[in-house]
Amino acid sequence: MAVEMVKMSSKGQIVIPQDIRAEICASEGTVFAVVSGRDSIVLKKVAMPSKDELICELKKIAKEGTKRAQRLGIKEKDIPDLVHKARKNRKK
Repeated sequence: MAVEMVKMSSKGQIVIPQDIRAEICASEGTVFAVVSGRDSIVLKKVAMPSKDELICELKKIAKEGTKRAQRLGIKEKDIPDLVHKARKNRKK
C-alpha cells in the first residue's frame, strides 16, 4: 500500500498520484464513492457495469414488467391513463 502526500487546490480538488492510480487501475472517468469520518476521507473505486451488462439488465427488467402487466391485465393502451392517475395521486 502506497502513501503519498497531496495538497488540495482552492477549488477543493486533489490529484491522486500516478503510482496509486496505476496500483488500483484507475483512469479518466473512474467513479469513486467518497466517505468521510472525523479527520479522514476514503475513496472507494466503484465498478460501473459495461454497456452490454446494462443492456442485459434492462432487458430483464422489461421482461419482468411485461409479465406483471400481463398478469394484471394491463394493455399498452392503458399506460397513459395509469401514468396520469399515478401523477395525480402523487400531487395529493
